[in-house]
Amino acid sequence: MTIAVILVIVVGILIGVYAWMAPRRAERVRVQRSEEPLQGTTDWTNAAGDEFAGLSESARCDMVFAVAALDDERSHHLLEHALNDPAEAVSLAAAHVLISSGRRNTVDSFLSGNPGRRADRIAQTLSLLDSQRSD
Repeated sequence: MTIAVILVIVVGILIGVYAWMAPRRAERVRVQRSEEPLQGTTDWTNAAGDEFAGLSESARCDMVFAVAALDDERSHHLLEHALNDPAEAVSLAAAHVLISSGRRNTVDSFLSGNPGRRADRIAQTLSLLDSQRSD
């Protein structure tokens, strides 16, 4: 029994030594380096707006909540743009986020400027969410 334990320990040590001393494979993927330094851009909302329409409804909802976390003026403009999204769920998400960040006037003016069934459903859902939050 002790011989088996010693044999297992010796084999483990030999495997460890081999793994430590074994030659490494050459890196197959070479990183291409650009001569130009990485530049940040301040017009990310334009690019985000262009891609916004190409995303699925659920991805656009995710984007609304992700952008809301930024809580700056540019993100608020994107959220205002999302109020007019063709998907009611995205519009509702944007309205909820804007109201939560203290921009109820923006949402109210959007809903009053776009009357109809959709605006009524969004307003009803928002009032339901508001009543749930106050409970």
